[in-house]
Amino acid sequence: MAGTTQLEYTNFDEIDAIHATLRQSFRAGKLRSIAARKVQILQLAYLIQDNYDRFKEAFAADLGRPSLETALLELDSTISDCKIAYDGVEKWARTEKAPFSLNFFPMRPVIRKEPKGVVLSISPFNYPVWLALGPMIGALAAGNCFVLKPSELSPAVSGLIAELVPKYLDPDVVRIVLGAIPETTRLLELPWAHILYTGSGRVAKIICAAAAKTLTPVSTELGGKSPVVIDPKCDLQTAAKRIMWGKCVNAGQTCVAPDYVLVPEDAQDKVVQALKAAHDAFYPSGPSATGAFGRIVNHAHFRRLKGLLDRSAGEIAFGGDTNETDKYISPTIVKNVKGDDSLMSEELFGPILPIVPVKNVDEAIAFINDRDNPLTLYVFSQDAAFKAKVFDNTLSGSAIANDTLVHCAVDGLPFGGIGPSGSGYHTRKYTFDLFTHLRSSLDSPAWVDALFGSRFPPYTVSSLCVLSRFE
Repeated sequence: MAGTTQLEYTNFDEIDAIHATLRQSFRAGKLRSIAARKVQILQLAYLIQDNYDRFKEAFAADLGRPSLETALLELDSTISDCKIAYDGVEKWARTEKAPFSLNFFPMRPVIRKEPKGVVLSISPFNYPVWLALGPMIGALAAGNCFVLKPSELSPAVSGLIAELVPKYLDPDVVRIVLGAIPETTRLLELPWAHILYTGSGRVAKIICAAAAKTLTPVSTELGGKSPVVIDPKCDLQTAAKRIMWGKCVNAGQTCVAPDYVLVPEDAQDKVVQALKAAHDAFYPSGPSATGAFGRIVNHAHFRRLKGLLDRSAGEIAFGGDTNETDKYISPTIVKNVKGDDSLMSEELFGPILPIVPVKNVDEAIAFINDRDNPLTLYVFSQDAAFKAKVFDNTLSGSAIANDTLVHCAVDGLPFGGIGPSGSGYHTRKYTFDLFTHLRSSLDSPAWVDALFGSRFPPYTVSSLCVLSRFE
Protein backbone atom coordinates (compact mmCIF):
# COMPACT_ATOMS: atom_id res chain seq x y z
CA MET A 1 0.00 0.00 0.00
CA ALA A 2 1.23 3.50 -0.86
CA GLY A 3 3.11 5.33 1.82
CA THR A 4 3.99 2.22 3.88
CA THR A 5 7.61 1.86 2.68
CA GLN A 6 10.17 3.34 5.07
CA LEU A 7 13.62 4.14 3.72
CA GLU A 8 16.70 3.80 5.88
CA TYR A 9 18.61 6.97 5.13
CA THR A 10 22.36 6.93 4.56
CA ASN A 11 24.29 8.54 7.42
CA PHE A 12 26.81 11.30 6.86
CA ASP A 13 29.86 9.18 7.71
CA GLU A 14 28.79 6.59 5.16
CA ILE A 15 28.27 9.29 2.53
CA ASP A 16 31.85 10.48 3.07
CA ALA A 17 33.12 6.89 2.91
CA ILE A 18 31.21 6.23 -0.32
CA HIS A 19 32.73 9.30 -1.91
CA ALA A 20 36.24 8.31 -0.83
CA THR A 21 35.83 4.71 -1.99
CA LEU A 22 34.61 5.67 -5.43
CA ARG A 23 37.38 8.22 -5.88
CA GLN A 24 39.92 5.51 -5.07
CA SER A 25 38.20 3.11 -7.47
CA PHE A 26 38.27 5.67 -10.24
CA ARG A 27 41.96 6.35 -9.75
CA ALA A 28 42.55 2.59 -9.83
CA GLY A 29 40.89 2.45 -13.26
CA LYS A 30 38.10 0.01 -12.35
CA LEU A 31 36.14 0.95 -15.48
CA ARG A 32 39.02 1.90 -17.72
CA SER A 33 38.38 -0.97 -20.11
CA ILE A 34 35.34 -1.10 -22.35
CA ALA A 35 34.82 -4.73 -21.35
CA ALA A 36 34.46 -3.77 -17.67
CA ARG A 37 31.93 -1.09 -18.56
CA LYS A 38 29.88 -3.52 -20.62
CA VAL A 39 29.72 -5.98 -17.72
CA GLN A 40 28.13 -3.32 -15.51
CA ILE A 41 25.67 -2.23 -18.22
CA LEU A 42 24.61 -5.84 -18.80
CA GLN A 43 24.19 -6.40 -15.08
CA LEU A 44 21.97 -3.33 -14.88
CA ALA A 45 19.71 -4.76 -17.59
CA TYR A 46 19.49 -8.04 -15.65
CA LEU A 47 18.67 -6.10 -12.49
CA ILE A 48 15.49 -4.84 -14.13
CA GLN A 49 14.62 -7.97 -16.05
CA ASP A 50 15.05 -10.31 -13.07
CA ASN A 51 12.91 -8.09 -10.84
CA TYR A 52 10.34 -6.92 -13.37
CA ASP A 53 7.28 -7.79 -11.29
CA ARG A 54 8.77 -6.36 -8.10
CA PHE A 55 9.27 -3.04 -9.88
CA LYS A 56 5.67 -3.08 -11.09
CA GLU A 57 4.49 -3.60 -7.52
CA ALA A 58 6.72 -0.77 -6.29
CA PHE A 59 5.33 1.61 -8.92
CA ALA A 60 1.79 0.72 -7.93
CA ALA A 61 2.66 1.47 -4.31
CA ASP A 62 4.33 4.82 -4.98
CA LEU A 63 2.28 6.22 -7.84
CA GLY A 64 -0.70 3.96 -8.41
CA ARG A 65 0.85 3.50 -11.84
CA PRO A 66 -1.01 1.24 -14.30
CA SER A 67 1.10 -1.78 -15.12
CA LEU A 68 1.25 -1.04 -18.86
CA GLU A 69 2.58 2.47 -18.26
CA THR A 70 5.28 1.11 -15.96
CA ALA A 71 6.37 -1.43 -18.54
CA LEU A 72 6.29 0.95 -21.51
CA LEU A 73 7.67 4.12 -19.98
CA GLU A 74 10.14 2.79 -17.42
CA LEU A 75 11.17 -0.85 -17.44
CA ASP A 76 11.25 -1.74 -21.13
CA SER A 77 12.70 1.62 -22.09
CA THR A 78 15.51 1.32 -19.53
CA ILE A 79 16.38 -2.20 -20.67
CA SER A 80 16.42 -0.85 -24.23
CA ASP A 81 18.77 1.94 -23.16
CA CYS A 82 21.08 -0.69 -21.65
CA LYS A 83 21.16 -2.55 -24.96
CA ILE A 84 21.85 0.63 -26.93
CA ALA A 85 24.75 1.51 -24.63
CA TYR A 86 26.09 -2.06 -24.58
CA ASP A 87 26.11 -2.20 -28.38
CA GLY A 88 27.38 1.34 -28.89
CA VAL A 89 29.93 2.02 -26.17
CA GLU A 90 32.96 0.82 -28.15
CA LYS A 91 32.17 3.25 -30.94
CA TRP A 92 31.19 6.06 -28.57
CA ALA A 93 34.44 5.80 -26.60
CA ARG A 94 36.71 5.53 -29.64
CA THR A 95 39.37 8.23 -29.95
CA GLU A 96 38.50 10.60 -32.80
CA LYS A 97 40.85 12.21 -35.26
CA ALA A 98 40.63 15.99 -35.48
CA PRO A 99 39.54 17.44 -38.84
CA PHE A 100 42.37 17.29 -41.33
CA SER A 101 44.67 20.30 -41.39
CA LEU A 102 47.66 20.55 -43.72
CA ASN A 103 49.49 22.57 -41.09
CA PHE A 104 48.96 20.25 -38.15
CA PHE A 105 48.39 16.72 -39.47
CA PRO A 106 52.01 15.71 -38.72
CA MET A 107 51.21 16.17 -35.01
CA ARG A 108 48.40 13.60 -35.23
CA PRO A 109 45.79 15.68 -33.31
CA VAL A 110 43.04 13.57 -31.75
CA ILE A 111 40.18 13.84 -29.26
CA ARG A 112 40.30 11.30 -26.45
CA LYS A 113 36.95 10.28 -24.89
CA GLU A 114 37.71 10.05 -21.18
CA PRO A 115 35.56 9.64 -18.06
CA LYS A 116 35.17 12.69 -15.85
CA GLY A 117 35.56 10.88 -12.52
CA VAL A 118 33.05 10.32 -9.71
CA VAL A 119 29.70 11.77 -10.76
CA LEU A 120 26.43 12.35 -8.91
CA SER A 121 22.85 12.10 -10.17
CA ILE A 122 19.89 13.39 -8.15
CA SER A 123 16.76 11.87 -9.65
CA PRO A 124 13.04 12.69 -9.24
CA PHE A 125 10.01 10.73 -8.05
CA ASN A 126 7.95 10.79 -11.22
CA TYR A 127 10.04 8.41 -13.35
CA PRO A 128 12.07 6.78 -10.59
CA VAL A 129 13.64 4.06 -12.76
CA TRP A 130 14.20 5.65 -16.17
CA LEU A 131 15.45 8.98 -14.78
CA ALA A 132 17.51 7.21 -12.12
CA LEU A 133 19.06 4.31 -14.02
CA GLY A 134 19.22 6.03 -17.42
CA PRO A 135 21.96 8.43 -16.26
CA MET A 136 23.67 5.50 -14.54
CA ILE A 137 23.88 3.65 -17.87
CA GLY A 138 25.51 6.60 -19.64
CA ALA A 139 27.88 7.37 -16.79
CA LEU A 140 29.10 3.76 -16.57
CA ALA A 141 29.44 3.54 -20.35
CA ALA A 142 31.69 6.59 -20.17
CA GLY A 143 33.82 4.91 -17.47
CA ASN A 144 32.80 6.99 -14.47
CA CYS A 145 32.06 5.91 -10.93
CA PHE A 146 28.50 6.82 -10.07
CA VAL A 147 26.48 7.90 -7.04
CA LEU A 148 22.69 7.96 -7.30
CA LYS A 149 20.51 9.91 -4.89
CA PRO A 150 16.97 8.70 -5.75
CA SER A 151 13.85 10.51 -4.61
CA GLU A 152 12.56 9.91 -1.11
CA LEU A 153 9.05 10.66 -2.46
CA SER A 154 8.99 7.31 -4.29
CA PRO A 155 10.20 5.12 -1.40
CA ALA A 156 9.11 1.74 -2.73
CA VAL A 157 11.01 2.12 -6.01
CA SER A 158 13.98 3.92 -4.45
CA GLY A 159 14.23 1.29 -1.73
CA LEU A 160 14.11 -1.50 -4.30
CA ILE A 161 16.88 0.12 -6.33
CA ALA A 162 18.99 0.51 -3.18
CA GLU A 163 18.45 -3.16 -2.35
CA LEU A 164 19.25 -4.49 -5.82
CA VAL A 165 22.15 -2.33 -7.01
CA PRO A 166 24.77 -3.85 -4.67
CA LYS A 167 23.58 -7.33 -5.63
CA TYR A 168 24.03 -6.77 -9.36
CA LEU A 169 26.63 -4.01 -9.73
CA ASP A 170 30.14 -3.53 -8.39
CA PRO A 171 29.89 -1.47 -5.17
CA ASP A 172 33.33 -0.07 -5.93
CA VAL A 173 31.89 1.80 -8.91
CA VAL A 174 28.16 2.36 -8.16
CA ARG A 175 26.56 3.37 -4.88
CA ILE A 176 23.12 4.55 -3.76
CA VAL A 177 22.58 7.27 -1.16
CA LEU A 178 19.11 7.36 0.39
CA GLY A 179 17.83 10.44 2.13
CA ALA A 180 16.09 13.79 1.95
CA ILE A 181 17.30 17.39 2.33
CA PRO A 182 20.04 16.79 4.97
CA GLU A 183 21.61 13.92 3.05
CA THR A 184 21.43 15.81 -0.24
CA THR A 185 23.00 18.83 1.42
CA ARG A 186 25.87 16.66 2.65
CA LEU A 187 26.39 15.26 -0.84
CA LEU A 188 26.55 18.77 -2.26
CA GLU A 189 29.32 19.71 0.16
CA LEU A 190 31.60 17.21 -1.58
CA PRO A 191 33.44 17.77 -4.88
CA TRP A 192 32.11 15.87 -7.89
CA ALA A 193 33.28 15.56 -11.46
CA HIS A 194 29.73 16.34 -12.61
CA ILE A 195 26.22 16.59 -11.17
CA LEU A 196 23.01 15.84 -13.05
CA TYR A 197 19.89 17.13 -11.31
CA THR A 198 16.35 16.45 -12.49
CA GLY A 199 13.55 18.31 -10.72
CA SER A 200 12.27 21.82 -10.04
CA GLY A 201 13.87 25.13 -10.86
CA ARG A 202 13.61 26.21 -7.21
CA VAL A 203 15.73 23.31 -6.01
CA ALA A 204 18.06 23.62 -9.01
CA LYS A 205 19.08 27.10 -7.82
CA ILE A 206 20.07 25.64 -4.45
CA ILE A 207 22.02 22.81 -6.04
CA CYS A 208 23.84 25.06 -8.49
CA ALA A 209 24.78 27.50 -5.71
CA ALA A 210 26.13 24.66 -3.57
CA ALA A 211 28.03 23.12 -6.47
CA ALA A 212 29.64 26.46 -7.27
CA LYS A 213 31.52 26.29 -3.96
CA THR A 214 33.46 23.26 -5.25
CA LEU A 215 33.41 24.36 -8.90
CA THR A 216 31.42 21.25 -9.78
CA PRO A 217 29.74 21.47 -13.20
CA VAL A 218 25.98 20.88 -13.13
CA SER A 219 23.49 19.82 -15.78
CA THR A 220 19.79 20.29 -15.06
CA GLU A 221 16.51 18.99 -16.45
CA LEU A 222 13.79 21.18 -14.98
CA GLY A 223 10.57 20.98 -16.94
CA GLY A 224 8.36 24.06 -16.93
CA LYS A 225 5.06 24.79 -18.63
CA SER A 226 5.11 23.01 -21.99
CA PRO A 227 2.45 24.55 -24.26
CA VAL A 228 0.34 22.98 -27.00
CA VAL A 229 -0.52 25.14 -30.00
CA ILE A 230 -3.48 23.82 -31.98
CA ASP A 231 -4.22 24.70 -35.57
CA PRO A 232 -8.04 24.43 -35.74
CA LYS A 233 -7.70 22.90 -39.21
CA CYS A 234 -5.65 19.97 -37.90
CA ASP A 235 -6.81 16.36 -37.49
CA LEU A 236 -8.56 17.20 -34.23
CA GLN A 237 -9.52 13.65 -33.30
CA THR A 238 -5.92 12.43 -33.48
CA ALA A 239 -4.63 15.57 -31.77
CA ALA A 240 -7.06 15.21 -28.87
CA LYS A 241 -6.17 11.55 -28.38
CA ARG A 242 -2.45 12.26 -28.27
CA ILE A 243 -2.79 15.35 -26.07
CA MET A 244 -4.98 13.49 -23.57
CA TRP A 245 -2.55 10.58 -23.52
CA GLY A 246 0.39 12.91 -22.88
CA LYS A 247 -1.53 14.57 -20.07
CA CYS A 248 -2.96 11.44 -18.46
CA VAL A 249 0.14 9.22 -18.45
CA ASN A 250 1.46 9.00 -14.88
CA ALA A 251 -1.43 11.25 -13.82
CA GLY A 252 0.22 14.20 -15.55
CA GLN A 253 3.39 13.93 -13.45
CA THR A 254 5.70 14.15 -16.44
CA CYS A 255 8.16 16.96 -17.10
CA VAL A 256 7.20 17.09 -20.79
CA ALA A 257 3.45 16.62 -20.31
CA PRO A 258 1.27 19.17 -22.12
CA ASP A 259 0.80 21.92 -19.52
CA TYR A 260 -1.70 24.16 -21.31
CA VAL A 261 -3.37 24.52 -24.71
CA LEU A 262 -3.46 27.61 -26.92
CA VAL A 263 -6.28 27.56 -29.46
CA PRO A 264 -8.29 30.20 -31.36
CA GLU A 265 -11.36 31.34 -29.41
CA ASP A 266 -13.85 30.09 -31.97
CA ALA A 267 -12.33 26.58 -31.94
CA GLN A 268 -12.17 26.15 -28.15
CA ASP A 269 -15.44 24.23 -27.78
CA LYS A 270 -14.56 21.84 -30.62
CA VAL A 271 -11.25 21.09 -28.92
CA VAL A 272 -13.02 20.45 -25.61
CA GLN A 273 -15.44 18.07 -27.30
CA ALA A 274 -12.61 16.18 -28.95
CA LEU A 275 -10.70 15.92 -25.67
CA LYS A 276 -13.84 14.65 -23.92
CA ALA A 277 -14.34 12.00 -26.59
CA ALA A 278 -10.73 10.85 -26.19
CA HIS A 279 -11.13 10.78 -22.41
CA ASP A 280 -14.27 8.66 -22.58
CA ALA A 281 -12.62 6.23 -24.98
CA PHE A 282 -9.60 5.89 -22.66
CA TYR A 283 -11.68 5.26 -19.53
CA PRO A 284 -14.96 3.51 -20.39
CA SER A 285 -15.41 2.58 -16.71
CA GLY A 286 -14.10 5.92 -15.48
CA PRO A 287 -10.52 6.91 -14.58
CA SER A 288 -11.04 6.19 -10.86
CA ALA A 289 -11.24 2.45 -11.56
CA THR A 290 -8.36 0.49 -10.03
CA GLY A 291 -5.46 0.12 -12.44
CA ALA A 292 -6.88 2.60 -14.97
CA PHE A 293 -5.23 5.84 -13.92
CA GLY A 294 -2.32 6.87 -11.71
CA ARG A 295 -2.41 8.76 -8.44
CA ILE A 296 -0.66 11.90 -7.19
CA VAL A 297 2.59 11.06 -5.44
CA ASN A 298 1.69 12.42 -1.99
CA HIS A 299 -0.83 14.51 -0.08
CA ALA A 300 1.25 17.70 -0.31
CA HIS A 301 1.26 17.60 -4.10
CA PHE A 302 -2.43 16.69 -4.11
CA ARG A 303 -3.28 19.74 -2.00
CA ARG A 304 -1.11 21.97 -4.18
CA LEU A 305 -2.97 20.87 -7.31
CA LYS A 306 -6.40 21.08 -5.73
CA GLY A 307 -5.60 24.56 -4.46
CA LEU A 308 -4.61 25.72 -7.94
CA LEU A 309 -7.82 24.25 -9.36
CA ASP A 310 -10.01 25.75 -6.62
CA ARG A 311 -8.54 29.23 -7.16
CA SER A 312 -8.88 29.11 -10.95
CA ALA A 313 -11.25 31.58 -12.57
CA GLY A 314 -11.59 29.24 -15.55
CA GLU A 315 -14.54 26.98 -16.24
CA ILE A 316 -14.21 23.24 -15.65
CA ALA A 317 -15.31 21.66 -18.92
CA PHE A 318 -15.14 18.14 -17.53
CA GLY A 319 -13.42 16.27 -14.73
CA GLY A 320 -12.56 18.04 -11.51
CA ASP A 321 -13.25 15.03 -9.25
CA THR A 322 -10.86 14.69 -6.30
CA ASN A 323 -10.30 12.30 -3.41
CA GLU A 324 -7.55 13.30 -0.99
CA THR A 325 -7.53 9.97 0.83
CA ASP A 326 -6.74 8.18 -2.44
CA LYS A 327 -4.63 11.08 -3.75
CA TYR A 328 -6.85 11.00 -6.83
CA ILE A 329 -7.54 13.85 -9.23
CA SER A 330 -9.47 12.97 -12.35
CA PRO A 331 -8.33 14.17 -15.79
CA THR A 332 -9.62 17.74 -15.81
CA ILE A 333 -10.04 20.21 -18.66
CA VAL A 334 -10.47 23.86 -17.71
CA LYS A 335 -11.47 26.28 -20.47
CA ASN A 336 -11.45 30.09 -20.76
CA VAL A 337 -8.27 30.35 -18.73
CA LYS A 338 -6.39 33.66 -18.77
CA GLY A 339 -2.68 34.26 -18.51
CA ASP A 340 -2.83 35.45 -14.90
CA ASP A 341 -4.92 32.49 -13.70
CA SER A 342 -3.72 30.31 -10.81
CA LEU A 343 -3.35 27.41 -13.23
CA MET A 344 -0.81 29.44 -15.19
CA SER A 345 1.27 30.43 -12.15
CA GLU A 346 3.51 27.34 -12.09
CA GLU A 347 4.16 24.00 -13.78
CA LEU A 348 1.09 21.92 -12.99
CA PHE A 349 2.63 18.44 -12.85
CA GLY A 350 -0.77 16.84 -12.57
CA PRO A 351 -3.82 15.80 -14.65
CA ILE A 352 -5.24 19.31 -15.09
CA LEU A 353 -5.14 20.90 -18.55
CA PRO A 354 -6.03 24.60 -18.95
CA ILE A 355 -7.19 25.87 -22.32
CA VAL A 356 -6.19 29.45 -23.08
CA PRO A 357 -8.17 30.97 -25.97
CA VAL A 358 -6.24 33.32 -28.27
CA LYS A 359 -7.13 35.36 -31.33
CA ASN A 360 -4.64 33.72 -33.69
CA VAL A 361 -1.28 31.99 -33.95
CA ASP A 362 0.59 35.28 -33.58
CA GLU A 363 -1.00 35.84 -30.18
CA ALA A 364 -0.16 32.25 -29.23
CA ILE A 365 3.50 32.84 -30.12
CA ALA A 366 3.57 36.08 -28.12
CA PHE A 367 1.97 34.30 -25.15
CA ILE A 368 4.69 31.63 -25.19
CA ASN A 369 7.52 34.14 -25.60
CA ASP A 370 6.30 36.21 -22.64
CA ARG A 371 7.05 33.24 -20.37
CA ASP A 372 10.04 31.05 -19.49
CA ASN A 373 11.33 28.86 -22.30
CA PRO A 374 9.53 25.52 -21.92
CA LEU A 375 11.13 22.08 -21.95
CA THR A 376 8.91 21.09 -24.88
CA LEU A 377 6.66 22.93 -27.31
CA TYR A 378 3.92 20.96 -29.06
CA VAL A 379 2.17 21.97 -32.28
CA PHE A 380 -0.73 20.10 -33.88
CA SER A 381 -1.12 21.00 -37.52
CA GLN A 382 -0.83 19.45 -40.98
CA ASP A 383 0.23 22.84 -42.38
CA ALA A 384 4.01 23.05 -42.80
CA ALA A 385 3.94 26.85 -42.77
CA PHE A 386 1.95 26.89 -39.51
CA LYS A 387 4.42 24.56 -37.80
CA ALA A 388 7.41 26.48 -39.10
CA LYS A 389 5.98 29.79 -37.93
CA VAL A 390 5.57 28.54 -34.37
CA PHE A 391 8.91 26.73 -34.18
CA ASP A 392 10.92 29.47 -35.91
CA ASN A 393 9.62 32.21 -33.62
CA THR A 394 9.91 30.50 -30.21
CA LEU A 395 12.54 28.83 -28.01
CA SER A 396 12.09 25.51 -26.23
CA GLY A 397 14.07 22.43 -25.30
CA SER A 398 12.37 20.44 -28.06
CA ALA A 399 9.86 21.24 -30.79
CA ILE A 400 7.39 18.42 -31.45
CA ALA A 401 4.68 18.29 -34.11
CA ASN A 402 1.58 16.09 -33.93
CA ASP A 403 2.46 13.93 -30.93
CA THR A 404 3.42 14.14 -27.26
CA LEU A 405 6.08 12.52 -25.05
CA VAL A 406 7.37 10.05 -27.65
CA HIS A 407 10.41 12.15 -28.56
CA CYS A 408 12.01 11.11 -25.25
CA ALA A 409 12.16 7.53 -26.53
CA VAL A 410 13.78 8.26 -29.89
CA ASP A 411 17.39 7.13 -29.97
CA GLY A 412 19.57 9.85 -31.46
CA LEU A 413 17.54 12.81 -30.20
CA PRO A 414 19.00 14.84 -27.30
CA PHE A 415 16.76 15.50 -24.32
CA GLY A 416 17.23 18.77 -22.50
CA GLY A 417 15.90 22.22 -21.80
CA ILE A 418 17.00 25.77 -22.47
CA GLY A 419 17.32 28.52 -19.91
CA PRO A 420 14.89 28.01 -17.01
CA SER A 421 13.81 24.61 -18.34
CA GLY A 422 17.29 23.13 -18.01
CA SER A 423 20.84 22.97 -19.31
CA GLY A 424 22.74 20.18 -20.99
CA TYR A 425 21.50 17.12 -22.85
CA HIS A 426 21.11 13.48 -21.94
CA THR A 427 19.48 10.12 -22.82
CA ARG A 428 21.45 7.31 -24.40
CA LYS A 429 24.59 8.53 -26.24
CA TYR A 430 23.95 12.08 -25.07
CA THR A 431 24.22 10.82 -21.48
CA PHE A 432 27.55 9.24 -22.40
CA ASP A 433 28.62 12.60 -23.83
CA LEU A 434 27.40 14.43 -20.73
CA PHE A 435 29.70 12.40 -18.49
CA THR A 436 32.64 12.34 -20.94
CA HIS A 437 35.62 14.68 -21.02
CA LEU A 438 36.78 15.51 -24.54
CA ARG A 439 40.53 15.58 -24.01
CA SER A 440 42.57 17.20 -26.77
CA SER A 441 45.81 15.42 -27.57
CA LEU A 442 48.61 15.48 -30.13
CA ASP A 443 52.12 14.08 -30.55
CA SER A 444 54.50 16.47 -32.25
CA PRO A 445 57.66 14.91 -33.77
CA ALA A 446 61.01 16.69 -33.66
CA TRP A 447 61.19 17.18 -37.42
CA VAL A 448 58.15 19.51 -37.27
CA ASP A 449 60.53 22.26 -36.13
CA ALA A 450 61.89 22.31 -39.66
CA LEU A 451 58.48 23.72 -40.61
CA PHE A 452 57.56 25.66 -37.47
CA GLY A 453 60.98 26.60 -36.13
CA SER A 454 60.24 30.25 -36.80
CA ARG A 455 57.89 30.30 -33.79
CA PHE A 456 60.90 30.37 -31.45
CA PRO A 457 62.79 33.55 -30.44
CA PRO A 458 64.55 35.58 -31.51
CA TYR A 459 61.62 37.04 -33.47
CA THR A 460 62.51 38.54 -36.82
CA VAL A 461 60.73 39.88 -39.86
CA SER A 462 61.71 36.76 -41.77
CA SER A 463 60.21 34.61 -38.98
CA LEU A 464 56.90 36.40 -39.38
CA CYS A 465 57.00 35.91 -43.14
CA VAL A 466 57.60 32.18 -42.74
CA LEU A 467 54.81 31.75 -40.15
CA SER A 468 52.32 33.71 -42.22
CA ARG A 469 52.43 30.97 -44.83
CA PHE A 470 50.75 28.63 -42.40
CA GLU A 471 47.72 30.84 -41.68
